[in-house]
Amino acid sequence: MAKKVVVAMSGGVDSSTAALLLLEQGYLVVGATMKLIDNESSDSAIRDAKEVCDKLSIKHYVFDFCLEFRQIVVDNFINAYKKGRTPNPCIVCNKYFKFGLFYKKAKEILQADFIATGHYVRVENGLLKRAYNLDKDQSYFLYGIEKTILPSLIFPLGNFKSKDEVRRIAKKASLDVFDKKDSQEVCFVPNDDYKSFLSGFKGINRNVGNICLEDGTVLGKHFGIMNYTIGQRKGLNISYKEPLYVLDLDVCKNEVIVGSNQALLHKELVAVETNFLVDDIPLELYAKIRSRGSLQKITIKKLENERVYVCFEVNQRAITKGQSVVFYDQYDTCIGGGIIDKVL
Repeated sequence: MAKKVVVAMSGGVDSSTAALLLLEQGYLVVGATMKLIDNESSDSAIRDAKEVCDKLSIKHYVFDFCLEFRQIVVDNFINAYKKGRTPNPCIVCNKYFKFGLFYKKAKEILQADFIATGHYVRVENGLLKRAYNLDKDQSYFLYGIEKTILPSLIFPLGNFKSKDEVRRIAKKASLDVFDKKDSQEVCFVPNDDYKSFLSGFKGINRNVGNICLEDGTVLGKHFGIMNYTIGQRKGLNISYKEPLYVLDLDVCKNEVIVGSNQALLHKELVAVETNFLVDDIPLELYAKIRSRGSLQKITIKKLENERVYVCFEVNQRAITKGQSVVFYDQYDTCIGGGIIDKVL
């Protein structure tokens, strides 16, 4: 009997092609789409996913997680900004939804043997690996999933060399989504205008405050800490003898701290809420602090309460609290990661 695979269908070309490929490989394929937001964009994605499933003659289900998504992902996003941090909601969504609630429901309700998505990553021998197409690799966003579920995951696109190849397969199969644009926005933020989105919530500091040097010298005024990010240079509206960049956001004092580009360089950090996908951490270890960043050699030391001290071999620019540091070995295996809490 064919193994059943439930594919997380987003309505885009990647997950649609993943379903097509699995069907061609002989699996019993079922599509399911998460409804995370109650708006037209979400409804449109559900319609696109259903049309693909109809085209492939497979069943399609909708899992309504709107309430849970608001409580877990959206509230986490808002609370991070209240603390002067820059969150990554996609990492939270993958951990708690695609490979959390969705995984559980697909297993328990739909009796799935495997769960598949359109992510560009690989699973080999129970290990999470970077995609062959490193420009599309999404392992950075998946470090938070439980290692016990890795053997039940399939990522059909992990071996593809280019996105164009995926689109050609979808076009050949007459899937209307073959040329659908990739989503580059935070799905719950209208028009990707997170400043307007955040301004509507209680507790978000929109008050005018000081822009200061590290020694406390006041150079100007800011118009709400939420409008600034670590490493930012443009839009500060201050004058100084050298270019200045945002170094830190002091929520307690309502201050934006600025300084030289050199002051943005650090080697050490502490990460919290860490998750490891292997039992034994290799001696030779690498990490990156943003999804499109390059791998840099590190050493780590586990601390109490799921915290990890990380030391890079060379300075890293604009390490940002709230973002994630993700660990790899020399063979493209994703070892795990955590949320950056302190920059030392």
